[in-house]
Amino acid sequence: MLLGATVLSIRDGAEPTVWHGLSAAYLGITVVYGHRTVRWADAKFARRFGGDAPPSRPKLYGRAAVADAWKSWFRFLPAYAISVGMIFGLVVLVGGLDEGAPLLVWLNPLTKVLVYSLIWPVVTTLWPGKAPEPVPDKADCG
Repeated sequence: MLLGATVLSIRDGAEPTVWHGLSAAYLGITVVYGHRTVRWADAKFARRFGGDAPPSRPKLYGRAAVADAWKSWFRFLPAYAISVGMIFGLVVLVGGLDEGAPLLVWLNPLTKVLVYSLIWPVVTTLWPGKAPEPVPDKADCG
């Protein structure tokens, strides 16, 4: 619906604005992260109002931490590609770069997120962290 409303708005003669570009960026991110976000919210709701126990969170270190960091970054790639593709599609729809320049504003923050979020997997690859030290039993101490 969002894409349809954006296209109709532009086709009905609205001047392309930053907000039209935002709809393309939002849609790309929603396609990739929407289902995951809804599952997270459902689980939170179930814990808050249904009394479900919180899930155990894995302690990530070593290879598991590196894999998780890269998986997270690679998950953003399709969101970025969809958003950028939709932005350029809207630029074509409005008649080219001259008329579509306001739509291109969203390329800057999207690309910054893509590039800056690469720092975490690189740092995690270089310093993946160590396994936590086992806690000695009190019976062993005395």
